[in-house]
Amino acid sequence: MFTSRSKNRQKLAEAVEKSLGSPDWLESVSVDENGRAILVIRADPADPGAAEALRVSAEGKAGLVPGIKAVSTVLTAERRPGSAAQSRPHSHAHPHDHGPAASPGIPLTPSPRRVSKGARLSDEAMQQGAPRQQAQVSKIPGITRILVVASAKGGVGKSTIAVNIAAAMAKAGMKVGLLDADIYGPSIPTMLGTQGAEPRGSANKKLVPVEAHGMKTLSIGYLSDPDSPMIWRGPIVMSAITQMLNDAEWGTEKDPLDVLVIDTPPGTGDAQLAIAQKVPVTAALIVTTPQEVALADVRRGVAMFTKTAVPVIGLVETMSYFVDPAGQKHFLMGQGGGKRMSEALGLPLLAEVPMLTAIREGGDNGMPAALGDTEAGKAFHELARKVAVALDTLETKAPPEIVFED
Repeated sequence: MFTSRSKNRQKLAEAVEKSLGSPDWLESVSVDENGRAILVIRADPADPGAAEALRVSAEGKAGLVPGIKAVSTVLTAERRPGSAAQSRPHSHAHPHDHGPAASPGIPLTPSPRRVSKGARLSDEAMQQGAPRQQAQVSKIPGITRILVVASAKGGVGKSTIAVNIAAAMAKAGMKVGLLDADIYGPSIPTMLGTQGAEPRGSANKKLVPVEAHGMKTLSIGYLSDPDSPMIWRGPIVMSAITQMLNDAEWGTEKDPLDVLVIDTPPGTGDAQLAIAQKVPVTAALIVTTPQEVALADVRRGVAMFTKTAVPVIGLVETMSYFVDPAGQKHFLMGQGGGKRMSEALGLPLLAEVPMLTAIREGGDNGMPAALGDTEAGKAFHELARKVAVALDTLETKAPPEIVFED
């Protein structure tokens, strides 16, 4: 006979299964006494990328179910007739690992995940570092929407995308702000040609953003010596970002910004997590290159935003290809990676930006390529249009009615 607690856990498990749509790949769902959902997912071991994307998506949806405090996943695989023995299942999201090999398709009892020889992390330790859902955060006066441009890996062209989207929107007549939150490598001043600018203080003791190409901009690069390293820890980093967000005259109640674009630091560390949780972010845009080493990090970035309830409007692939003088395309960084990842995650691929000299020159010369009437400029304007439409859709579209069928 079920106790009331058992019944509650059963109801939570049913709610989680319902949130996932009761797919064929979901073997079982259970919820323990601490509110942790344990998902057993059947995945194809021959396609680890798709398995990882499936895990990230499932954990994100399950984590949004009211009453679920954490999510643990066990990936299993059925052995095909005549095939070699499959590798043992993998457990994610919680400190679980498996002992001896399991029977095909049957998960083993979890035990603590080993992180180094002789060292183990407890459930409590892992939970302390786990992201929390975004709380109700008050809107910042003078800012209508906030778009975070992020990449879980550095060197993929995130700042280039942020600058050119903002410049394209400003050229189209929108009221745009650009915040360079990449504390350790502020490149926005160089890309806008504003290296020597210094924000002045207003009468009410707020920062007045630097005007550049029709945009209001702020960067830690305006406030620090460009030759001095930024040796800051997480709390100081977030304090600087918060000050540039809240203590600046971005707009007014009668004349607000249409959108503030935030160029975030690469990775999924303290600064990125704090922005996702403590800033009223409207949506995030993920930037990647086609190669697998960058795509593997995309999954982590999307997972972070999913777990903090920040909508991801899509992916942008940079350095997609190079066209030689004869018109031949060369896929120097790999081909089709962004498309495959977008399909695996169920997100739109908003653009495949090629390697163009105009983009590099625009960043070096302080004149973003989006300002010119070139191939690069047209590509960025089309990307900015898609982003603007996606942001509008998030605010105006009614939540869809979801019907689950057997």
